[in-house]
Parts: sequence; structure tokens; C-alpha cells
Amino acid sequence: MIITISNSVLTATIKSLGAELCSLTDQNNKEYIWEGNPNFWGKHSPILFPIVGTLKNNCYQLNGKTYTLLRHGFAREMDFKLLDQVQNSVTFSLRSSEETLKLFPFDFELQLIYTIVDASVIIEYKVINSGDNKMPFAIGAHPAFALPNDFTNYSLAFEKEESLDYHLLENDLISDVTKKIIHHDKQVPLNYTLFENDALIFKKLRSNSITILENQKPFLKVNFEDFPSLGIWTKVNAPFICIEPWFGYSDTVKSSGNLFDKEGIQILNVAETFKSKFSIEILN
Repeated sequence: MIITISNSVLTATIKSLGAELCSLTDQNNKEYIWEGNPNFWGKHSPILFPIVGTLKNNCYQLNGKTYTLLRHGFAREMDFKLLDQVQNSVTFSLRSSEETLKLFPFDFELQLIYTIVDASVIIEYKVINSGDNKMPFAIGAHPAFALPNDFTNYSLAFEKEESLDYHLLENDLISDVTKKIIHHDKQVPLNYTLFENDALIFKKLRSNSITILENQKPFLKVNFEDFPSLGIWTKVNAPFICIEPWFGYSDTVKSSGNLFDKEGIQILNVAETFKSKFSIEILN
């Protein structure tokens, strides 16, 4: 199922599979979301839940039992139910099931709410603990933005001054080794050598937004005030950039495998609801 919401400025298209935003266009039909060409990467903007990134050996331990859970979790591959729709907003829901309980033994409801306001699409997450035990989880966004011109024409502008120390990955796990990105006036010019070792992972940032510029002209901003961590990623020679606000990240190389002890994990009490949101704002 494919749902379209709109106002006089923007039109967004969302698939029920993964409740994934797959198109965002302005009134001139300019596309801002990556097309999902599988020759590079076949996704557009997947939801990462109940983990972000990779677990050591793709598994975790809970109450003496080992569970297998692949990279970024299962929500992005599951069909969400449509709960509500109006012209400029839509709500999707994924509930725990016999299938999910084999991978993640917790009762939950995950809601995604997309709302277009002026020149922004707001993406809101709600995670509801509907079980009888505390629930550990991570959640994150993975939107890919189309960069149709030469990659080096683009740069990222951080809201605040940053040291920009990021953690290198070792077998898809976060190592203790960090590197620093050289930048000037809060801007990082894009080039593919930045991503030769995969994603740039920032456990903490001061900034609450990042703006994409083309030839020094701002055209899109990602606002992520609630989110403590961030990934930035592309594939070498691919015409897109992912700006990924996260609650949580991959296991570290020293991870014990205990999900409750996982670095960056969120813990949700019984009957509580976790809420967070970020937005994609079109500037031109």
C-alpha cells in the first residue's frame, strides 16, 4: 500500500512496507528523497527498530537465551497498518506478533506519524511498551537525500561548532579508534573518501540540525533536536547522502551481548510511551 499526503508546498509518498518515506517533492516536482536504485542502495528512508546498526555476531543474550537480530532490526521489512489519514498527515502502526517475538521477546506498538507543515515533513516516532516487563530498544532514522549533481558540489553545515570526532567501524562494530573531520566555518565539504570506511558515527553532537548545501546554497535541513546520536553515510560513487538521527547505535567491539547493558540502549517501563520526532525542511 502506498499513501500520499500533501499541502500546497510539498507532497510525500509513504509505503506501508516499513512505513518508509519514498518520495518528497515540492510544487515544481523536484525530488528530495533518493530513488532507491538497488545498484547502489535499494532503500529510501527506512526505520531502524528495535536496534540501530549491528549486534556483535548478529545476536544478543536475554534471560539466558540467545536471540538473532540482523542489522537495523526488523521494522523496515514489515508491513505497517494504516491507523489514520488526513490530507497532510498519516499514522502507521506495527504491533508485536508471533513473528517479532521470536526475534525480540517484548510486546510493543511502534507508530510512525508523518505530517506536512509548511515546507517541512515531520516524522514522529511512538514506541509503546504493551508488555509486562521493561523493554530495551533502539530506534533511528535513515533518510537518503538525492544529490543529482557532482558529489563534491555539496557540503554539510552543522548548526553549532563541533569537534567532529567520529568512531571507526571494525567488522561493522564501533571501535575505540576515532578520527577527526577537518572543517571550516561549521561546514564539511562532501567527498567520497570520507566514507571509505563506511558510515561516520557520532555518539554525541552539540548541533540540533544539519543543512545540505549545493554550491554553497542551502536547500534542505534535517532538524533532530531530540536525538543524541547521528550517522552520516553514503556508498562510494552513489548520488545520495544519508543523515541519520539515532537513539542508539551498533554494538561496540567490547560489547557483552546483554541487551540491557548495550551502550546507547533505551529502556522503556511497562505501559510507558517513548516519543521523539525529527523533520526534513525544504529551504529553496
